[in-house]
Amino acid sequence: MNAVGAIVRSDQAPAARGTRDRTQGHAVSATGPAFRSTVGSYLASVLPRATRELGHWRRRASAIPDPVLRRLALDALAKRGNMEGAALFAILAPRGRRAQTVRALVAFQTAYNYLDALAEQPSADPVANGRRLHQALLAALEPAAGHADYYALNPQREDGAFLTELVETCRTALATLPSHAAVADTAWAAAARIVAFQSLNLTEAQGGHEGLERWARRQMPRHSGVRWWETAAAGGSSLAVHALVALAAQPDVRQREVEAIGAAYFPSIGALHSLLDSLADVAEDERAGQRNLVSYHGSPEQAALAMKILARRAVDAARGLPDGVRHEVILTAMATYYLSGPEVATPYARTIAAGVAAALGPLVAPALALFKARRAVARVVHGGYR
Repeated sequence: MNAVGAIVRSDQAPAARGTRDRTQGHAVSATGPAFRSTVGSYLASVLPRATRELGHWRRRASAIPDPVLRRLALDALAKRGNMEGAALFAILAPRGRRAQTVRALVAFQTAYNYLDALAEQPSADPVANGRRLHQALLAALEPAAGHADYYALNPQREDGAFLTELVETCRTALATLPSHAAVADTAWAAAARIVAFQSLNLTEAQGGHEGLERWARRQMPRHSGVRWWETAAAGGSSLAVHALVALAAQPDVRQREVEAIGAAYFPSIGALHSLLDSLADVAEDERAGQRNLVSYHGSPEQAALAMKILARRAVDAARGLPDGVRHEVILTAMATYYLSGPEVATPYARTIAAGVAAALGPLVAPALALFKARRAVARVVHGGYR
């Protein structure tokens, strides 16, 4: 999930739990004050914790014995936007549960980033290797599960227990959250979709997208109106897991709340997330010989229209949730993270980005200003912001 932790709600945000915004005007009036009032709260209560977690994982990655695995782990951790975006979901957790929620979220997304990079490396059987490596994401959500040999099919394996520690950290933190059992099945199903997507999203040299298309067509929700590549993209998104981990921090969660999160994030919100990520990766995918999912839309104009429609559906899905205002702010943060990046400066990407921004509404302008400032600071402090 990719967003920076700069746009959040505070404990005094005006939307009560269980409220559903029913009109655009109502939505703007609710999200505007939430947006304005919560940046400081997030910076004070969530981002410092995420920064400490990331510091720990950088130290652990630096100690990985195998040089290839060490480089991949450090490169994955350099994508701060992913981990800070994961931590952003902790705004949905009660203040007293935020530390453990941040720990679980950052560990899960760090593992995702690392495994994503690792699975792209050459191996004898990329599908089987990708599936085996990503079993770690399933284990991270099962506090009582054992550990598989995640590296069994991978050429490198000496990681100094880095991956196992990520898994243990995530599931130990998750086990402390009061409703972890209530979200377990739905979170596991969301992670299982990630495993399938990551193992089937192959370069042309590895076999292309035929297997991914077959899998995605089987996953397509009836009457959802999404295309197979949008469904595939939704399957690869980590946002549903993050939203469910945050929900687990709430006491007495009901099954209908869990189901609502699952339905909102898959496919609409998750599809928008992954396709914006793909939009940022167009040039990189071309170099790697990989078909970019956005390209299935055809022309830039077709892609712009489809992405605009998808963004509208995502906004509606977020507003329909309990804590809908907060989910909408998170959605805006996620999208604006990509829209503010240098990768969308090409004419092709700008056409698509404009449509998405229009669908997201008036919060985009102040969010863009915050993200551009965040990127400017990060260039000085970290040498860049990804």
